[in-house]
Parts: sequence; structure tokens; C-alpha cells
Amino acid sequence: MTAEANPRTDRGTWVRVLVRGAVLTVVLLGLVAFSVLLAKVTLTPSPASEDLVTANLRPGRSLRQYAEDYTFLAACKQAGGNLLLGVPFGLLLPFFVPRRLRMIRTTLLTAVAMAVVELIQGALVEGRAFDVDDVILNTAGALLGYFVLGRRISHRYYTYTDDSGSPGPSAEKPEVEPKRAPGPAARAKAARTKTAPTKAARTKTGQRDRSKPAATATATAPAKKRGARTGQTDGTASGGRRATGSGAVRSLLDRLRGR
Repeated sequence: MTAEANPRTDRGTWVRVLVRGAVLTVVLLGLVAFSVLLAKVTLTPSPASEDLVTANLRPGRSLRQYAEDYTFLAACKQAGGNLLLGVPFGLLLPFFVPRRLRMIRTTLLTAVAMAVVELIQGALVEGRAFDVDDVILNTAGALLGYFVLGRRISHRYYTYTDDSGSPGPSAEKPEVEPKRAPGPAARAKAARTKTAPTKAARTKTGQRDRSKPAATATATAPAKKRGARTGQTDGTASGGRRATGSGAVRSLLDRLRGR
């Protein structure tokens, strides 16, 4: 059976496509704006700090320097600024990353992007240097943005726009095909399966009926033996009684003859 086109389903599909296109467009514009801001903040030359800035390849060295040599506000400005630079990665990248291992891929992409930015700083920009602690802080900011808001937004986006997800309220239930009548072969097979238990029951009944006469014969055998014994004893007793009666008659006759 060929399924007819459903206007509600087509409408829902077009709505999902439009929503997906609008969301991806907004996210892409956000990435572009963030890239421009990131380039302005990180790739702007700073000739005044050329003699003060040195490359840092040891994790934690700059963070310790912020805590020891900087004031509280200056340390919060340096560390907090690097954290905020990584937050947009955690908000925008999940929309372009596959759902499988999304957090790990977002973290790796952020770390690679910020490492490239730091390398460009150290190689081309005056008054800037590569700092591994900045990469760590940017990656931590991406994770913070992902866990706070990016994960929820991207999950709702994929749940709504994914065609293989749960159907929306406008989706119709699939049509149930009518059951076909069984053919002659299926009917014969069903009849055989139905008659098989009756044959087994008949064989069991026949075995029971055959076993009953044998049990009756075994039960009546002791009774016959008892009857035969009883008849023998009755015959012996009646014979003795008859012999006693004939002896009494003979003794009476002998007495009469002697007189």
C-alpha cells in the first residue's frame, strides 16, 4: 500500500527545516562576531608591554604570578577575561559538533583554536607572547559555558530538529495493515496442531483402559484362591458330618439285632 502525502507532516518538516536554518544562521553570525572580537582583543599590538611580556610554556606559572604580583582586581581582570573569551565557544560550537562526544570535541576544538591564537600572538604581534595558561583558562571558560547553558540549548535544538527523534504533536500514527486470512496450507497446519493433542490423549486413555483389566485380574486372583480354600474346608466338614450320621444309624441297627 502506498502512503498518501500528509499535509500536517509536510508542514512540520518544513517548520523544522526553517527553524534549523534560522538557528544555524544566528549561531554562525555569533561565531563571526566573536571571532572579530577575539582578534581585536588578542591580536592588537601592545608596544608598551614588549619588555615585560615573556613566553610561558609551564602550566600554572602565569596564574601564580597573578596571585603574587598582581592586585586582586588586576588578577580577576586577567583570569576572568581569559575565562570569558572561552565561554562563547561552549555556547556556539555544540550546534556544529555531532551529538556523540560533544563535550570532548567542544573542549578539543576550543583548545586548538586558542593555541593557534596564542601562537600567532607570539610570532606576529608586537608586545604579545604565547602563554599556555591563557589556553587553559580559555578552555575552562568553554567548559563553563557548555555546562551552564550550551548543553541545554543544543540538546533542545537537536531534539526538535532531528528527523529520527520523537515525533511532534502533528505526526500521525502509522497505519496498521489489515490482517490477511490464512491460506489453505496454514489452515491444514493449524488443524494438525489441534488434532495432535487429541491423539495423544486417546493413546493415554487406551493405555489406562488396558491397564484396568490387568489390575482387576490381579485383584480377583487372591479372592478365587480364598474361595477355593473355603470350599475345600466346607466339603471336609460336610463329609465328616455325613460319616458321623451313618455310624449312628449302624449302631442303632446293631442294638436292635442284639435284642
